[in-house]
Amino acid sequence: MKALFLDTPSFGKKDMISAFEQCGIEITLFYHDAIRDYPSQAFDAYFDSLAVGESYSFVYSFNYYPAVSNGCMRNGLKYLAFVYDNPLLSLYSYTMINPCNYVFLFDKTCYETFAREGIPTVYYLPLCANTGRLSQMQLSDQQASILHSDVSFVGSLYNEDHNLLDRMTDLDDYTKGYLDAIMNAQQKVNGYFFVEEVLTPSIVDAMKRSLEYKPIPGGTETPAYVYANFFLARKITALERQRLLYAVSKAFQTKLYTHQPTPSLPHIQNMGAVDYYEVMPHVFKQSKINLNITLRSIQSGMPLRAWDIMGAGGFLLSNYQADFFDFFTPGEDFDYFDGAEDLLSKIEYYLSHEKERMEIARNAYQKVAEAHTYRHRLSAMLQVADIH
Repeated sequence: MKALFLDTPSFGKKDMISAFEQCGIEITLFYHDAIRDYPSQAFDAYFDSLAVGESYSFVYSFNYYPAVSNGCMRNGLKYLAFVYDNPLLSLYSYTMINPCNYVFLFDKTCYETFAREGIPTVYYLPLCANTGRLSQMQLSDQQASILHSDVSFVGSLYNEDHNLLDRMTDLDDYTKGYLDAIMNAQQKVNGYFFVEEVLTPSIVDAMKRSLEYKPIPGGTETPAYVYANFFLARKITALERQRLLYAVSKAFQTKLYTHQPTPSLPHIQNMGAVDYYEVMPHVFKQSKINLNITLRSIQSGMPLRAWDIMGAGGFLLSNYQADFFDFFTPGEDFDYFDGAEDLLSKIEYYLSHEKERMEIARNAYQKVAEAHTYRHRLSAMLQVADIH
């Protein structure tokens, strides 16, 4: 069996390529600079030149690309897209209804939103981890001592200069107050993202006047969706991560792995960014407690960070995400917190109950290894698309 594999930068690409090899599928990597310039005659010509005369069974990509979907339609190919980002504007392209599509969404709430609208090409499929690779990684004692920590967090604080919401410098006082109020309220609610629902037309218009975005060609996304998920969700996450990490680092030894300076977190050890494949798994293994604080636009899904922690054999303490409970049991495979007070209480508990903490980490690793690897996910996609 042969397949075309879109060679875009994406976490997990090497692991999925390995899964293809394990399944005996020969892949041809392809890429074109105009992949995102939809519509693009240059990409169309390039894609068609690849597909003509070759006996490919399907095309695969991480995330969804309208140009690839239309290319598959022209050439009679099935298109398997495994989405790991939420939000993802390309999902609102009219090409989503192309019958060649098999679009796998890791966030069940996002999947249900599209399914309720009658989109027949979407499927729910959680993310995963390559436990085979992760279990074989070795680290020297010196390196381990550098990464060892009571608590750690790997991820962005979304504190870059001029992030999207902060660029809106000319918002009127009412709009600024309204947005501050809903962002504060959202931080108090876990398990339900309501921001988009409460963005009134007048508030959206005010945001448009300050900083308007360009809709994607042929897109069906609403302005409220874009402002809620790309502007406000990131800001809420920034505020939430800052607040929680400040409280945790003040009380416990905490290491942060991120790409930006953090002068507002004086008690934390900012270790800088780490390589996804070579260093990050060791962080998870050497940390007694690994935090997951999910980007707020991920409504119920388990982010890749959570899978990588458990797949590396690390102990995971996460904010509440409903999809966890489809596969894992709190207190048995991981645990979750509800607010800063609960977070601090559970960190204190698990730091003083090492045997229980390590057993929970082992349980999670075993469950991931048995049912949630890249090979498991690839097999599920091939079954859904009826590819043999």
